[in-house]
Amino acid sequence: MTADTTIATCSATPDRFGAWTYWPELLETPVPRYTSYPTAAEFVEESFEERQRTALRSLRGTASLYLHIPYCQEICWYCGCNTGAANKTQRLAAYLEALHHEIELVSRNLDPSVRISRIAFGGGSPNAIKPTDFVRLIDSLTLNFRLQQPVLSIELDPRTLQPDWFRAIRGIGVIKASLGVQTLDPRVQQAIGRVQPCDMIARATDGLRNAGVSSINFDLMYGLPFQTDEILSDTLDRSVALGADRIALFGYAHVPHLIPRQQRIDASELPDQRARFRMASQGHARLSEAGYQPVGFDHFALPGDDLAIAARAGTLRRNFQGFTEDQSPVLIGLGASSISEFPDLFVQTEKNAGRYRMLVAADQLPGRKGVVRSLEDQRRGGIITDLLCRGRADLPADLLAANRDAIAPFIARGLARLDGTVLTLAQGSEPYARSLAAVFDGYRQGARQFSSAV
Repeated sequence: MTADTTIATCSATPDRFGAWTYWPELLETPVPRYTSYPTAAEFVEESFEERQRTALRSLRGTASLYLHIPYCQEICWYCGCNTGAANKTQRLAAYLEALHHEIELVSRNLDPSVRISRIAFGGGSPNAIKPTDFVRLIDSLTLNFRLQQPVLSIELDPRTLQPDWFRAIRGIGVIKASLGVQTLDPRVQQAIGRVQPCDMIARATDGLRNAGVSSINFDLMYGLPFQTDEILSDTLDRSVALGADRIALFGYAHVPHLIPRQQRIDASELPDQRARFRMASQGHARLSEAGYQPVGFDHFALPGDDLAIAARAGTLRRNFQGFTEDQSPVLIGLGASSISEFPDLFVQTEKNAGRYRMLVAADQLPGRKGVVRSLEDQRRGGIITDLLCRGRADLPADLLAANRDAIAPFIARGLARLDGTVLTLAQGSEPYARSLAAVFDGYRQGARQFSSAV
């Protein structure tokens, strides 16, 4: 951490950026994003096939599906997703064949009462495949699962979004889409290996609207090389003008020792921790002023969007796709590296696409990593979810007693208050929410590598 970011903890006049006060000592420790608890860092590598089969066969009621397409036409330098270049037709064809077979394998293990209420496609870039292949996947899901008028969503790369994709999206009935925008500044785009002019984003947005998509999300980033406050403001303003219904504003995590492709990014041009905090605060204020409702720390949605409605109603949830209004307690992952979520189990599919194809070809469920969620895991996970999704949590007496000293710094700085056993986040505490939630994480004793909280 550089000198200008290490402000003394006893300072009587800490830096303020808008409604947020900068307490660097509370942000020193990297923390998980908590899209699950236990987090993926606690997953163990072994065959989870039998546990996966048992969980599928025990399932009743509604469930959601997530299909992973681990390919992109162009690989961005910043990206930490499990994806590879879609530069070989045979590679894509072989993967899709395996995915169709996995759909059949999983469906055979489900009780007839199970209904699918949501289907999400992610990656990678789902539009790395042909739209006809996308339609065939929907046909396969329709034949093998019992669909209950599911909400359909898809992640898309604007650079390779051709007109025939809009026709497929309209024909299938996709109503939610997420565009990887990141930044609209040409120099910053060059620095992260993702060049896409604003006109391209506008055409993608217009095409999706005309195809019947009612909720469009823009993924944006702060903390990028050559990015200034003015550059971020311009991207935010233009995103608002383009009519995004949702905006996810993530902080770029530079970990080239874990993600080799990030070595192409010039680390000397990255903003420091203090500047990142200022950018996050600026984004929160600017989007709020533009009429977006903050959802958690890094999501924003127009008041009429389902995500904002869920946040107001207290039904917001967190899963491997981030904040969601999806109320299903079960998410079934399909495709290499996808993660299935059951109340007492997380299962991750084999990451390597080649090994994934081999397992599925042998009629094996491909879960090869995961963790069994103990009752204690579920209890602590509930507290973390309540803090991140609802801004308050009722703490069991034993966890309150064990962690009173750890939450004291947040209370002393006016970021939270404790009323009896109820811990409530205060206004302006958004950048510290994950750090406070991490207090109740029973696995954070050892050294783990996570991204900065801001």
